[in-house]
Parts: sequence; structure tokens; C-alpha cells
Amino acid sequence: MKVKRIILCICMAVLMSCMAGSPAYAETSSSANSSSKGDVAGAIEDTWDNASAQIKTVVNNVVFPAIDLILAVFFFAKLGTAYFDYRKHGQFEWAAPAILFACLVFMLTAPVYVWQILGI
Repeated sequence: MKVKRIILCICMAVLMSCMAGSPAYAETSSSANSSSKGDVAGAIEDTWDNASAQIKTVVNNVVFPAIDLILAVFFFAKLGTAYFDYRKHGQFEWAAPAILFACLVFMLTAPVYVWQILGI
């Protein structure tokens, strides 16, 4: 019974991949000269040039703030737990809050220099 189900699943996967699959071409323009046909690198470079500004905007407006928020929450939570440990044991552990603070500062300043490093 299990073998029939496995074979059925494999057949369905093959059938779906055949139906959903479509050929991908590097060039769609018929007016291009014959020397540029099949120029996959050029197509990728053109796509990257067109999308890099959008990627930069999304990363600056969504990704960096989300990471900053997560690090800030972790930093203040760890600072709170370190304070409660200090009240309990009389010794304040600085390592974890200091590491989280350094990561938070690093990520807050990342948009200034990360695009220069990547060359965008």
C-alpha cells in the first residue's frame, strides 16, 4: 500500500513538473543581431542593473529596520535579565549585553557603508 502511494506521488511530481515547466531563454527580442544570441551573462547583468536599485530600497527600508528591531529587543531583554541576575547574585555580567549592543550599532550604521562595499 505504501509503495503504491510513493509511486503515485512520484508520478504526480513528474507530471506537475512537466506541465508547469517552461523553457527559459536568455534573449526574447527577435530584432537583436546574431552575435548576441545566447548572451546569458549580458542578460543577467541587465537584470541586475534594473533590479539593484529596487533591491537596495527594499533592504534599506525593510531588512535593516527589521534586524535593528530584533537586535534592540534582544539587547533590552538581555539587559533586563542581566540586571535581575545582578540583583540576585551581586555581579553584573557585561559580555552578552555588550555584544548585542555592538551588533545593534553595527547594524544601525550598516546602510552607510554596506552599499559602498558591494559596489551598488
